Amino acid sequence: MTSYEATVLVVDDEQEITELIALYLQKAGFDVYAADNGTQALRMAETLQPDLILLDVSLGRMDGIEVCRMLRQGPCADVPILFLSCKSEDQDIIRALSEGGDDYITKPFSPSQLVARIQAHIRRRRTRERNPEEQASSLSFPGLDIDFLSMEVRLNGELLSLSAKEFELLSVMAKSPKRVFPLEELYRRVWQSDSMGDTRTLMVHVSNLRKKLESDPARPRWIQTVRGFGYRFCPAENCEEQTS
Repeated sequence: MTSYEATVLVVDDEQEITELIALYLQKAGFDVYAADNGTQALRMAETLQPDLILLDVSLGRMDGIEVCRMLRQGPCADVPILFLSCKSEDQDIIRALSEGGDDYITKPFSPSQLVARIQAHIRRRRTRERNPEEQASSLSFPGLDIDFLSMEVRLNGELLSLSAKEFELLSVMAKSPKRVFPLEELYRRVWQSDSMGDTRTLMVHVSNLRKKLESDPARPRWIQTVRGFGYRFCPAENCEEQTS
């Protein structure tokens, strides 16, 4: 009996692309299933409970972003979702990631890059599930509480609705207050892979996190940009001013 590394659901309405992706992933040891429309994808995701969903943005009547939104409201709320699209404009990436996507890969893509990204997301999720004791702690700052076991963040006592990636970004930075994280390092720490030179996914997630965390996202108090370097978490009101 074949032992698969993980189950991946590929959602794309172009059969040739789906077959090509399935070939790459099967060679890498994944059990691959395919759906060619949003309705079928939602039904299969609920039944299969895949380890990861590779989702094309353009799917016709129900696009990939709408599918993602519905998946996040159901039993696949914490399953990694990687968007795959020929669209590479910043607004497309922002929209996809803001609706719950974890990562965004543009076509044409390198097969090895695709496999590496998928492996990294699955490895990250499984590590978190296998080692809950590593999360069994919390951090508290004036007005902000982070619980690593329940993955809850409260701002002035109010529970924030953060995506898994937003929570991980905040956690990594909050565990090392005032430390400046270069973009590439922060990407590796959260996505468990190299950014391949494209850090837009990271910047979109930081932007979305600021919208939920900051009273004025244009003048962030908690997550500051250090121009030419990256980001840092500022734990106190009197933290030095950002250099951006």
